[in-house]
Amino acid sequence: MARFKIGVLREEKSPPDKRVPLTPLICSDLKRKYPEVDIVVQPSKIRCYSDEEYTAFGITLQEDLSDCDILMGVKEVPPDKLIPTKKYFFFSHTIKKQAHNKKLMKALIEKKIQMIDYETLTDKKNNRIIGFGRYAGVVGAYNAILGYGLKYDLFSLKPANQCRDKAEMEEELKRAKLPIIKIAITGGGRVANGAIETLGALRIRKVTPEEFLMATFREPVYCQLNPRDYVERPSDHNFDLNDFFTHPENFVSKFAPFTKVADIYISTHYWDPKSPRMFTKKDLKSPDFHVSLIADVTCDIDGSVPTTIRASSIAQPFYGYNVNTEKEDLPFAKDAICIMAVDNLPCELPRNASDDFGKDLSERVLPFVLGDDKDKIIKRASICKDGKLTLNYEYLSDYAYD
Repeated sequence: MARFKIGVLREEKSPPDKRVPLTPLICSDLKRKYPEVDIVVQPSKIRCYSDEEYTAFGITLQEDLSDCDILMGVKEVPPDKLIPTKKYFFFSHTIKKQAHNKKLMKALIEKKIQMIDYETLTDKKNNRIIGFGRYAGVVGAYNAILGYGLKYDLFSLKPANQCRDKAEMEEELKRAKLPIIKIAITGGGRVANGAIETLGALRIRKVTPEEFLMATFREPVYCQLNPRDYVERPSDHNFDLNDFFTHPENFVSKFAPFTKVADIYISTHYWDPKSPRMFTKKDLKSPDFHVSLIADVTCDIDGSVPTTIRASSIAQPFYGYNVNTEKEDLPFAKDAICIMAVDNLPCELPRNASDDFGKDLSERVLPFVLGDDKDKIIKRASICKDGKLTLNYEYLSDYAYD
């Protein structure tokens, strides 16, 4: 293999993101594994790993990355910073025709860039192979516990973003003295597993959905709900996973019984806009709606969780949803459900999240970049190349070309 050069981009989107696609240690390991590969890093004062940590591992700092073959970042690259004809990896947030990134999409095509979006990297079965989802779940569940403590004046925890790493956050969790409550989690992927990690650190017992609904306990418990637990076909009250994935519009929610017994609801499931909402605003006004805190980790605005009327921020993670006025209220107001809807949760533990992501990137993606893309992983994930959309993304034509 000929010499190959990878450049790690400085994050320049505002607000700043401290995460990195490749940590200093991972860069060093890659250079040992692939001696013909050079890795350089654009200097940055804001990333979670300092310039000095990179140079300590023998990684060169380089401002001008125009001689690199591949450029890797995390968030969107400002259109005016894009280097023509290069191969880029980052989260472009364009595949759903996001209006705020239309200018970026046009610039990627005009500059004849090959855009590989981390979100579009999938295996043969169309399963995503990389992402920050685990740490979204880890921090989302932590924020749910933190918010519950504040709402009922039970305990006060240090925000996750003020902890150096996950170990310190879990040490902080030991101060949470939860009453006998029930926590419902929807989802079965990486995000859900991350949330369960945090609940596991609290030693909260997992129970079945049936036990959750019917039994009383002497300790805090949680249940994990998969699609068959919260949706059904109204015609026959049955569930078929393939049918749900193919025709989600044919299903209705059966989540209501869980809202009558859960104290905290943590939403970590993927939501298709054709799918039913978990509950309605009318349901919220029912006297037996019991949930008092919702952590919407997936943060689909006005999506599966209708109380998510806006994203919240790391600095101010909570707001209230007033069930009577159907409008925003103070986070811990008496008639309000406390909502946690931070849309960049992994940024609260950027070092851990970056390390987790970088390992997946180096093990599951880079071998296909640096070697034979026999499974066409990179080809499938390329949104545009050589000044035009690729076949899989021609549906973006009106968004990219008009």
